[in-house]
Amino acid sequence: MASLSSLTWYSRFIDETPGDSVVGGPPRQVEGACWSRVMPTPSPNPTLQLWSEEMANSLSISKGDLELLSGGEPCDGMDPYAQCYGGHQFGHWAHQLGDGRAITLGEVESDTGIVELQLKGAGLTPYSRTADGKAVLRSSIREFLCSEAMHHLGIPTTRALSLSTTGEEVMRDILYDGNRALEQGAIVCRVSPSFIRFGSFQIHAVNGDTATLRKLVEHTIINHFPEHQYSNDQQLLSWLAEIAKSTATMVSHWMRVGFVHGVMNTDNMSIHGLTIDYGPYGWIEDYNPNWTPNTTDLTHSRYRFANQPQIAGWNLARFLEAIAPLFDEPEQLSQILDVFFETLGQQQNSMWAGKLGFDSFSDEDVELVRELNTLLQLVETDMTIFFRILSEIEKPEINELKFAFYDEDTIPQQQWNNWLQKWWNRVEKRPNREKMKLANPKYVLRNWMAQLAIDDAEKGDFSLSIELFNLLKNPYSEQIEFQTKWFAKRPEWARNKVGCSMLSCSS
Repeated sequence: MASLSSLTWYSRFIDETPGDSVVGGPPRQVEGACWSRVMPTPSPNPTLQLWSEEMANSLSISKGDLELLSGGEPCDGMDPYAQCYGGHQFGHWAHQLGDGRAITLGEVESDTGIVELQLKGAGLTPYSRTADGKAVLRSSIREFLCSEAMHHLGIPTTRALSLSTTGEEVMRDILYDGNRALEQGAIVCRVSPSFIRFGSFQIHAVNGDTATLRKLVEHTIINHFPEHQYSNDQQLLSWLAEIAKSTATMVSHWMRVGFVHGVMNTDNMSIHGLTIDYGPYGWIEDYNPNWTPNTTDLTHSRYRFANQPQIAGWNLARFLEAIAPLFDEPEQLSQILDVFFETLGQQQNSMWAGKLGFDSFSDEDVELVRELNTLLQLVETDMTIFFRILSEIEKPEINELKFAFYDEDTIPQQQWNNWLQKWWNRVEKRPNREKMKLANPKYVLRNWMAQLAIDDAEKGDFSLSIELFNLLKNPYSEQIEFQTKWFAKRPEWARNKVGCSMLSCSS
């Protein structure tokens, strides 16, 4: 196995798109550029705490290279940069955003093709605005664990290679309420085919810089969508249709497992249909379609669980607007939204067929699903536990599922028994249990689980982080030894605890 420093490094993004003529420097407005060269900030006392052997094997590297993974001097071949992009945040155009605390080291070969390695939390960039470019331990643990957990759930996602503590303290206001405090610094090395986003294109379109926009589109298609072309409207439409399909597929997977991203701004939407930028995410525990984990979003709940498919479509529309200047007949772009919603419908039907053990989904099943969604909201019900137990019951009686309810005395038993009998008849008393268990995970990274790991890690004990990391590599397996501990409803202490029920964009 090789080391990071011995790999062949590529810099296709820098080589093929316009860049900033200034190297490094303080936060500022950058125009006519897709990137700015910037050097990571070395950590004063780094320690490698978490490591993904699976990701390392994909890169054919051995454990180590702590200096490179914690902001140290880049090795030969690396050409570090921060990407420039804009975005709509909570529905409003926010102008220039960019990699405020992420620095790409470069690209290397993996067993899935060329991938980009990026340090999150490695210091100031021209896009840091009023921040410091650093990351804290709690947010880094959440990113490392969740990106790897999502991969093993079968959900398209960026990956994580390592987490290093930096040996320094970083000032943060966890809920943006004026209560600033010092926290331990950390850096995650994350991995993706690229970190190009919808907002990467938006910034140039809004600035009227069609030349840079075209260069970025050409680079993206040549390197990441080589089966497509970019010379005319029809070729661009074919490429955009693939992005629409992958975006619809991704968000349908979120809905399948109860994942809420929390901050679906257009700058957090990957061009690859990958889940990126893990911040104030969460898994719905009580089946509440209106729940959002993001305190910034509490007033309007724009990014609530049930709204995610619609928001993905809205974000896609903003991306299409950015690409429109390259079209001779931009009105054709409306058909891409049709592709998105058609794919979304197909994916949602497939999702419900899997969750309920149908061999296929028919029009007659729509009412059964509608009734189920209504019932799940009548009293506090754990989504993950409910669907996992549903895949195992031997008779259509609600008593078989009572463990999924927070207060068994409030269960509307007759209503549930009526629905269960309808479902039992639909599957002819033989639900496809194997299909159900592959659609309904037993273990997900609930916020209270992550918070327990964070609390211990902040005291220097990463054993719980490692335990969860290993548990979530097999989320569909029984893992009986962990059942009592982790196949559990949210504890009462976590109901209103910061980091469990309340998170901010600094999470």
